[in-house]
Amino acid sequence: MTATTLPTDPVTGSAQRTVRRLIVYTLLFVLVTIGASGLSGLLARLLESGTPLAVGGNAGLALSLAFTLIGGPLAAVLWWVVWRRLTDDSERSSLAWGLYLALMYTVSLIVATSALVGTLSLLVSGRWDPGDLSVGAVWALVWVWHRWMWRHPVRHPIRLATVPAVAGTVYGLIIGIGGGVTALGSLLDTAIRRASEQAIAGTTWWQAPLESLIWAVAGGAIWSWHWFRDDARRLETGLARVALVVIGVLAAGFVMLAGLGTALFVLLRLAFDPSDPMGEILRPLGTALAAASVGALVWVYHHRIASGRSDGTRRAGALVMSGLGLVAAASGIGVVINATLATLASPLAASDTRSLLLGGISALAVGGPVWWISWKPARQVGSTEIGSTGRRVYLIAVFGVSAVVALITLLVVGYLLFEFALDPTTTASLVDRVRAPLGLLVATGLVFGYHFALWRRDRSVIAAEGLAPARRIGRVILVTAGDAVALEQAVTDATGASVTVWRSLDEPGAEPGADPDAAAIAGALEGVAGKRVLVLAGPGNRVEVVRLAD
Repeated sequence: MTATTLPTDPVTGSAQRTVRRLIVYTLLFVLVTIGASGLSGLLARLLESGTPLAVGGNAGLALSLAFTLIGGPLAAVLWWVVWRRLTDDSERSSLAWGLYLALMYTVSLIVATSALVGTLSLLVSGRWDPGDLSVGAVWALVWVWHRWMWRHPVRHPIRLATVPAVAGTVYGLIIGIGGGVTALGSLLDTAIRRASEQAIAGTTWWQAPLESLIWAVAGGAIWSWHWFRDDARRLETGLARVALVVIGVLAAGFVMLAGLGTALFVLLRLAFDPSDPMGEILRPLGTALAAASVGALVWVYHHRIASGRSDGTRRAGALVMSGLGLVAAASGIGVVINATLATLASPLAASDTRSLLLGGISALAVGGPVWWISWKPARQVGSTEIGSTGRRVYLIAVFGVSAVVALITLLVVGYLLFEFALDPTTTASLVDRVRAPLGLLVATGLVFGYHFALWRRDRSVIAAEGLAPARRIGRVILVTAGDAVALEQAVTDATGASVTVWRSLDEPGAEPGADPDAAAIAGALEGVAGKRVLVLAGPGNRVEVVRLAD
């Protein structure tokens, strides 16, 4: 008999490898988590001085032993199998390997930091929790282990390779801002309202600021480690750009504006509404000043960086600040209308709505200038900006959301009107019933009308001048071994198509940095049409365009 060789289906083989990697890395993630949980439980029992190892019952000890002695060795064996496979380029370039490392790196960093900083915070107040210390120590080892794998010169991941740096930067920035605002706010509150009022239940005035300062220092250290040492500040990936705009610009801007608005509200109450005791009015001032200071510091730094990046990143930073100011200003308009209607309906109760009116004025006074400076409604908008995708998406999102809110508010107003008409026994006035939703309806109606008119005007300009790129190509798959940021932007500008980047391995004989430039890519795509197009960029100056079948 003659042996028959069955043909190998590459698609089936690829699917099998994908499923195998998904199962293996999911098991590895679970086993590492189980092993770390068990080891931290045993370590906590050892650190508990003066108590036997079985403190807490045999059930807890049995669970920790099972997790450590069964889950730990299984995790080690599975990791060794995975680690040996990573000498293969196809394994290192798999999405599963990059995703596992990014997730475990981020989880271990968050758990270790939270536990260790929590332990230090408890020590400040004279308390001791060996459980937090054991969890922090074990997960810190897990973080060091996965950082070593991430930075390994040979077996490091190829896909999602920059995600750990971005995640560490974002996490450090978040807890750094939170700790800094709380620490500075406690100090300012002590200075404003005196240390005697700050002491509660026998605690000293410096205890709360010191606990928060530990979080601020830890967050700053994590941020600076990833931002400078891992060079996250130079990353131009999509995730890095989103993190820069959303966290560094939008979140920091929100903290800054919230602090400014609250501080202005307190000052207005001191001047025009001293009905409550001064200590009660001044209560939020310390935290507000701290939020304004810390938020402004972070926002200025990241705004400067975003302004020096690509046009898309710069426009995104301006648009998110415009949206933030618009929300604050629109909320202020709605609250001012609400308070004004309340005063007109009940003049004798004007003092009760004065705080509401001052709150609306504060929001409008802070949000209005921010929106005006970011959006610049009086300037002449150039054709390039009118045709940009970011501006069109922003306008559609703003008038779309405002239209939905206005519709819901209109239904609420209608419901209240019918309820008032059908209930003759009611004692509340009609104005008191509808003033809150009516103020919101007017504010959202103004926002909708203005941005919808701008969107329609931009559409007419785009149609008249042909600013929108012709969508000759539906999707472009760009294959390159070099820095794909400029190439991806060139393809988007030339075709208007969505771009998917595939990283290729360096081919033998290819000179580093000799990839084709953006102009060559755009020239190669000139006149090409199709639903899907494959672009091979490199090695060297080679550019090959392949139209794919539907």
